[in-house]
Amino acid sequence: MSSDTVAIKIDNVSKKFTLQYHRTLKQVAVAAAKGHKVRDTFLALDDVSFEVKQGEAIGLMGLNGSGKSTLLKLVQGVMRPDSGTVRTRGRIAGLIATGAGFHPQLSGRENIYLNAAVFGMSEAETRRKLDSIIDFADIGKHIDSEVGHYSSGMGARLGFAIAIHVDSDIFLADEVLAVGDKPFRQKCMAKIDEIRTSGRTLFYVSHSAASVARMCDRVIVLENGRMGFDGEPEAGIKYLHYDDGDDDPGNDESAMGADI
Repeated sequence: MSSDTVAIKIDNVSKKFTLQYHRTLKQVAVAAAKGHKVRDTFLALDDVSFEVKQGEAIGLMGLNGSGKSTLLKLVQGVMRPDSGTVRTRGRIAGLIATGAGFHPQLSGRENIYLNAAVFGMSEAETRRKLDSIIDFADIGKHIDSEVGHYSSGMGARLGFAIAIHVDSDIFLADEVLAVGDKPFRQKCMAKIDEIRTSGRTLFYVSHSAASVARMCDRVIVLENGRMGFDGEPEAGIKYLHYDDGDDDPGNDESAMGADI
């Protein structure tokens, strides 16, 4: 595909969620009887539009709760927008949720086949790449134990090892890369760098200004679900005031809070 080919097109996309303030039916009934609000809605994404060309490396930034993970899930197709359209071209791979698609009662080895199938890989393709996936995950004998007993770090290792071996056109990388020890994070970043230089489209979520500046040629900033900035990485980082010392530029180890 040429560099002018549109890989991702987001057109006036909005996504709404409902917050439930009470868990049980009794609590809801009591609150309603007292005239208290029992639920509320909010826009995780509000009329977002942009295009990504094939081969671009996009850094998606913003404070926690700004809508980054929601946007990635819409791009991957695990969610649908309430309004607007999301169009993608080619096979999508990536890791946007630790252990997403894993069956807790199956072993890591069995889940490789299951998760790879979700990404569109055939059984024969997975079999050819099996040893390389297991070697990359580096979880030792745990590969043959139930995934339900894995730590979050082990799940992230296995999930990323599978995703990185998918022959995709678009790769999504969320902040789950912060899970795991430093050598594994470095190995992940090296693989993402390979993706960036291979001509595949990269959509990379990170709070690390240094990583985004190094890996990406464009930055999109979300603010409360709306587009706040779209342009050069250095300008995007300054827009977020990450150059004021709030972010440790050399550290990808920072704990990442929940996002929406």
